[in-house]
Amino acid sequence: MLKNNPVMKKLVETGEERIGKLAQQLLSNEKFVATVQTLVSRSLAAKGTLDSALRSTLSAMNLPSTGDLEQLRSKVDDLERLLASVEGKVDTLVAAKTSPKK
Repeated sequence: MLKNNPVMKKLVETGEERIGKLAQQLLSNEKFVATVQTLVSRSLAAKGTLDSALRSTLSAMNLPSTGDLEQLRSKVDDLERLLASVEGKVDTLVAAKTSPKK
């Protein structure tokens, strides 16, 4: 119902137009862009520090980190592939021994 209302349509169009102009002004402001870039780089640095501290804390508590779990998962996947290969070879050998000889 509100979508068909001409007043609402005009308000939405005006709002979109003003937000677009504001975004364009902000992105053309070098100081604003530099500030955003600084905030992003500082946030990434803080995340790196936090990740490092978390790994150290988990290690001190003798608990696995996410990286440790990923390494373990990779090793388990490798073992599963190896076992599947061995199982296939054993099945082939068993089938060859049990097949009737001519």
